[in-house]
Amino acid sequence: MTPLESLRRRAETLHLHGLLAHWPELADSTWVEPLLAWEEAERARRSLERRLGCAHIGRFKPLADFDWNWPTQCDRTAISELMGLDFLHSATNVILVGSSGLGKSTIAQNIAYQAVLHGHTVLFTTAGQLLNDLAALDSDSALRRRLRHYAAPSLLVVDEVGYLSYSKRHADLLFELINRRHETRSTLITTNRSFSDWAEVFPNAACVVALIDRLVHHAEIIALKGESYRHKEAREHAEQRSRKRKATAGSTP
Repeated sequence: MTPLESLRRRAETLHLHGLLAHWPELADSTWVEPLLAWEEAERARRSLERRLGCAHIGRFKPLADFDWNWPTQCDRTAISELMGLDFLHSATNVILVGSSGLGKSTIAQNIAYQAVLHGHTVLFTTAGQLLNDLAALDSDSALRRRLRHYAAPSLLVVDEVGYLSYSKRHADLLFELINRRHETRSTLITTNRSFSDWAEVFPNAACVVALIDRLVHHAEIIALKGESYRHKEAREHAEQRSRKRKATAGSTP
């Protein structure tokens, strides 16, 4: 492909029909290539802003600031590989298992953000938000539209599965969603409960075994263990306040 053919292909991709209509007389102009570059950069910027807005990732701590030494068990190599996003190309699921305060949500947010930066569509939500949203819909048509909304992103992150208990209807809705995404798009789950405890999260739900089966089929499961980092920070802040009080008391005449 010649340079001029390459420029024309870029203009076609951008749908610059006015420019293409006068291509024979304008193709050799020195301003054409910068114009295309500016348009491509601006569209990429707007696309990134739009995808970030739709992802609802929220504020998070970058992994560069993550205290990898705090969890007693955390496969840093596996998490680094997930940041490479290869799992998205094979529609592999990711499940982060561990007690509260170990950084599961932070890791999930970093992976989601990385996916957006690389052009993927992402939706980050909590289990409560997702399931209550679906369960609140009365009509079948509205429910189908909402299920399509959650089934569409390249990466769906469902945070905090296991912190609350849900009804049989909630379980059925989650199964329907996971089944729609199965082997076509990746789902990332964070949970504080082992799979053997999910019957307590979704009591009386007959689909729990099938739900877990869909999730773990072609899945990367990473367990985090240790004490809550928030408890650690709370202790450190309490110790700092105690030292300040002692220092103030010691300097008082």
